[in-house]
Amino acid sequence: MSVMSFHTFSKNYKQLIESKVIEYVEELKAPDNLKSAMAYSLKAGGKRIRPLLVLAVLDAFAKDLNAGVPTAAAIEMIHTYSLVHDDLPAMDDDDLRRGKPTNHKVYGEATAILAGDALLTYSFQLIANTEHPCVTSDMKLNLILEIAKAAGAEGMVGGQIADMDGENKQLSLEELQYIHEHKTGKLLMASVLAGAILSGANNEQLLSLKRFSYHLGLAFQIRDDILDIEGTEGEIGKPVGSDTGNNKSTYPSLLTLSGAKERLAEHIKMAHEELAKTQLNTALLNEITDMIARRKS
Repeated sequence: MSVMSFHTFSKNYKQLIESKVIEYVEELKAPDNLKSAMAYSLKAGGKRIRPLLVLAVLDAFAKDLNAGVPTAAAIEMIHTYSLVHDDLPAMDDDDLRRGKPTNHKVYGEATAILAGDALLTYSFQLIANTEHPCVTSDMKLNLILEIAKAAGAEGMVGGQIADMDGENKQLSLEELQYIHEHKTGKLLMASVLAGAILSGANNEQLLSLKRFSYHLGLAFQIRDDILDIEGTEGEIGKPVGSDTGNNKSTYPSLLTLSGAKERLAEHIKMAHEELAKTQLNTALLNEITDMIARRKS
């Protein structure tokens, strides 16, 4: 059972993941400009919530966190690939990501597309090549299956195309929720379930953690929508109001800003309740949940 504070956990393991993803890229036998473009977006910063979730679940089960490092890095690579592609002119056409020029602004559209492709495919290679003695072949297979579903047509990619199709339309709350469950929520859920798979969670624990991550994913996106109104460009690393400028439906536009904040609080509360059902040491997961509720970027 962990005795480290969340501050120590976040600082130490965020630094570890950030160094490992670059180390993994540097190991590739690939053209230097491709590796440079991959590393550029991996170095762009962020809270690394997804890899921290993988490791925090392992901590809840009192497992060796090193067993989850390749998977945590892989999920961060998938998330980063999605941002590289999301910023492209054919998608959201953004010039800034986390306060820096987007990948295609630095390397050109073709290289940015290929860097995203490389990050996505390399992620599964990393999982398959995991050599930790606690990680079995069955675990690797289950990880690849769960993460592929979350990242693909049934998950993030499906949510992205629904998001694009929803531009310049007035969406219902159910349609908006579908987009966010898939575009954002599925990869967050996969991060939690990856930690559970690596920990040998039983069916009841898996179910509670899945419900926890469902509420966490929606809370994450509602907070994102709120920040698009209340944040500053310095905080969120991109122009404020970009969703409104792209004519996208958001939780504040459908529920009002106060209604979105109420919905955020509801999902945070339910996320905490699901964690309690696991009867594990979920202190770090509870703190990540609270961090998402109050995050500034």
